[in-house]
Amino acid sequence: MSPARVLIVDDHNLFAEGLAQLLKDRYQVVGLIGDGSQLVQSVSRLHPDVVLLDVSMPTVGGLEVLRQLKARRADCRAIVLTMHADARLAAEALKAGASGFLLKESSGEEVTMALDAVLQGRMYITSTLTKEILSLMSGPTEPGGVKLTPRQHDVLRLIVQGKRVKEIAAGLDLSPRTVEAVKYQIMKELNLHSTAELVRYAIQNNLVA
Repeated sequence: MSPARVLIVDDHNLFAEGLAQLLKDRYQVVGLIGDGSQLVQSVSRLHPDVVLLDVSMPTVGGLEVLRQLKARRADCRAIVLTMHADARLAAEALKAGASGFLLKESSGEEVTMALDAVLQGRMYITSTLTKEILSLMSGPTEPGGVKLTPRQHDVLRLIVQGKRVKEIAAGLDLSPRTVEAVKYQIMKELNLHSTAELVRYAIQNNLVA
């Protein structure tokens, strides 16, 4: 039997290359991709069995990529591999179509355990977050407690998808300056200081579900 085909999607080149070296003796690493916008096309071209996917990437974020793969019924499974030990993020990723959730601090042994589990049709969640993730996924969704205007919601949704300001402006028929102003207002109201913090907060609190 030929080895399982693995596609690595991460914009940190050194990490991706190191992961490829770790896996190459047991799996066939069919490609390294650093931009989420390339994934759907690459899956069609390379036919991986499993995609190892970071959440934070340029152009198109990992969660949006998962939704795209799910919508297209792609014939591969996906494992999120991230630095964020966040149960809410993990639950969101699993709902979006991921079959597994790992942390970048995981051992090489755990990565292969996750790959083998997913290849056998099972789900794999890193043990440090399992209890909290399952609780979140089985219980009712907690309200975020934040009220957004329709315009704020639309802008935030596209930010979480990894869209750039100019793309958001074009998509919503707004000026880039207006988009920046809306983004700034949301961050001010939530006492957040960066786009990364804003995206994390939005995912954790289901603001754009």
